[in-house]
Amino acid sequence: MSLAVVYSRALSGMDAPPVSVEAHLANGLPSFTIVGLPEAEVKEAKDRVRAALQTARFEFPARRITVNLAPADLPKESGRFDLPIALGILAASEQLPGHRLAECEFAGELALTGELRPIRGALAMALSAARARRAFILPEANAGEASLVEDAAVYPARSLLDVCAHLAGRALLERCHRQPAVNGRRFPDMKEVKGQLHAKRALEIAAAGGHSLLMVGPPGTGKSMLAERLPGILPPMTREEALAAAAMQSIGSGGFDLENWGRRPFRAPHHTASAVALVGGGSHPRPGEISMALHGVLFLDELPEFDRKVLEVLREPLESGRISVSRAARQAEFPARFQLVSAMNPCPCGYLGHPNGRCRCTPDQVGRYRRRVSGPLLDRIDLQVEVPDVPQDDLTRAAAGEASDVIRSRVARARARQLKRQGRPNVVLATREVDRHCAPDEDGARMLRQAISRLGLSARGYHRVLKVARTIADLEGARNIAAAHVAEAIQYRRFDRAP
Repeated sequence: MSLAVVYSRALSGMDAPPVSVEAHLANGLPSFTIVGLPEAEVKEAKDRVRAALQTARFEFPARRITVNLAPADLPKESGRFDLPIALGILAASEQLPGHRLAECEFAGELALTGELRPIRGALAMALSAARARRAFILPEANAGEASLVEDAAVYPARSLLDVCAHLAGRALLERCHRQPAVNGRRFPDMKEVKGQLHAKRALEIAAAGGHSLLMVGPPGTGKSMLAERLPGILPPMTREEALAAAAMQSIGSGGFDLENWGRRPFRAPHHTASAVALVGGGSHPRPGEISMALHGVLFLDELPEFDRKVLEVLREPLESGRISVSRAARQAEFPARFQLVSAMNPCPCGYLGHPNGRCRCTPDQVGRYRRRVSGPLLDRIDLQVEVPDVPQDDLTRAAAGEASDVIRSRVARARARQLKRQGRPNVVLATREVDRHCAPDEDGARMLRQAISRLGLSARGYHRVLKVARTIADLEGARNIAAAHVAEAIQYRRFDRAP
């Protein structure tokens, strides 16, 4: 009887504890048991591992085998435990030297032929392996993703035999040193949007300060076009942001595509999405759309068509930048620093205020429609702008607006001023930092007092106006916040007024 311990990381988060895989052989009738809260795909590893070992000409022990996935209270899912289980059995049966297992971490799904198939979460596991200063052996298809972690010792393998030859010292695996370049794929260009100068200005301010945005207008006025072009004018991602966003997408159901490295995420869930799909959850908590949009854009089109309970779960993440999911058996916390962009029609039929005059909605109908978006959520949206119908002259004229590259350069300069002054974007400033960095001049303060009384601004709305004014000043390169900056910031709270 012998024991081998192989490590693999749980996919519940980048800092999840190690999961030890212990293979125990004992005399008795042949059996193969996996314990430690395995899900169905982990239980099926018994057949995959048995076939892979036999195909590779290893002896499958004709004794009782118990594989213990510790800790016992952490649910285990996915096929990434196949390789650790197979190596544990080989070490326990003394067909493989077990002393080298403690130097590495392993993950990989086994085919019946012994080949290694790709897994989800390779980047997140590589981060944990690098922090623990351990080598990481994984399927070759995941090598590019895992090698994004600069300090990770990544060793890709094609099959179980390759891993065994490496551990036996007969044919060492080659360390992966590939570093993919930032993707050259471009987002749609802002110059393609005709007219809508006011909305474009709001989008530029949102990009510069990281502010949330709501666009209200009839169908076909360009709201979705504008939202899709926001990632193209955001400042370039830092390596830390790109790595965090890629790691979060890596543990998602779709995995991470290397072509999206360095590219800001853009998520646009349908309005039928559930609260769990949006913020994460489930019996075994997993990240939702707000975490998949980490350091990117979350676009909610047809905002009032979302279930109200679904929208309300966005309130806390918009403030804190993280989401805590609590269940009876388990709690998990995921990052949720995203930029919310939303769009809605002005009324149920969508044509309130349209020049064609086809709207027949009553004031009560308009009020009920707009009240589908609650006041507390609306209060957390910094910029609220109307996107009117495009005039015929602008529509028939060739597009002649500013390109996204030009706008992005201004946005990057404004963001650099913010980072130099306070170390982070304006949108995440705390109350004390707002008082320090966003104090307006005397005329601006007087204008703000009038806005509070006329618009009924809440304390949160007041501070958000100051943050937007600070961003407008940063775009102009102004040191102080003038009355003109405050006035422009106030006009973006137009939906705080009574309908």
